[in-house]
Amino acid sequence: MAKATSFDIAYKAGVSQSTVSRALRNSPLVNEETRLKVQQIARELNYKVDKHASSLRTQQSNTIALLLFEDPTNDDSLINPFFLSMLGSITRACAQKGYDLLVSFQQSSNDWHADFEDSKKADGLILLGYGDFVDYEEKLLQLSQQNTHFIRWGAPVKNDKIVSVGCDNFHGGYQITEHVIKNGRTKFAFLGDASSHSPEFLDRYHGFCQALTDNKLSINSELQIDAISVEDSGYQAACQLIKKGIEFDAIFGASDLIAIGAMRALQEHGIKIPEQVAVVGFDDIAVASFTIPALTTAKQDTKLAGELLVDNLIALINGETPETTLMPTTLIVRKSCGN
Repeated sequence: MAKATSFDIAYKAGVSQSTVSRALRNSPLVNEETRLKVQQIARELNYKVDKHASSLRTQQSNTIALLLFEDPTNDDSLINPFFLSMLGSITRACAQKGYDLLVSFQQSSNDWHADFEDSKKADGLILLGYGDFVDYEEKLLQLSQQNTHFIRWGAPVKNDKIVSVGCDNFHGGYQITEHVIKNGRTKFAFLGDASSHSPEFLDRYHGFCQALTDNKLSINSELQIDAISVEDSGYQAACQLIKKGIEFDAIFGASDLIAIGAMRALQEHGIKIPEQVAVVGFDDIAVASFTIPALTTAKQDTKLAGELLVDNLIALINGETPETTLMPTTLIVRKSCGN
């Protein structure tokens, strides 16, 4: 009897071969009903993936390289706390898919591909963080032109060949702003770079502005202060905001770190949170629930993010064409905005 193939499973299940491949990898991109059906047929046909043979045929290393961007931090890690959470999820997802994970920092050279994929150290790259996106986009385009298998966390890129996984920053910004409006706040400040240099922050700012407009509240550009995702930057931005002397009763920090820095500045100036000023953030990093008061924020699902990054990269490595994915955010209500 001939050995069953993935095409046999696809025929019996009435799906494509690429769907079979994803279902057998427990991909979150395949709905549960289809995934269970495919896996049941695979068991009935006694189908098993020969990972060793597959690796020999494709000359793959069965290794994924995770390249982190060095961020300014309050400790020696140089890793944004948000990405530390995602690192754990990516590590587990790689293990579940039978891949080893190589973790390193991104280099300033234009030859990432030579160091990893071309040298067979890794079959593909996951990129977390970027610094100034205007400069970084050129490197992404170069990687794409060199046919490097890579996927990135972040806002979608205009180039269709560059696959990203990110959250719906516009909706998250809108949702959390509207929640604060419903708590009676009307004079909003936004702390974070709202420009093409920081596309995630810019999308959050657009959502913030749309919520204000829909609720017939004014947008005061004087209450938007640039800040990067570091506590000290949020602190300095809030101090600058207070110094302006313009009345405000709510602060939207474009990240939790910015919001936490802003809370410290408010408290040092004797401004009560949330009685006088409500504060909200974005990300739901671990420390957000331990601030005083605890921080209301828009949660990004780092577990699902890690699974999608790994699954979509493996799909690219296998010659499939995954699409950019935007995940929804979840509003996490704590004490920093009143209710």
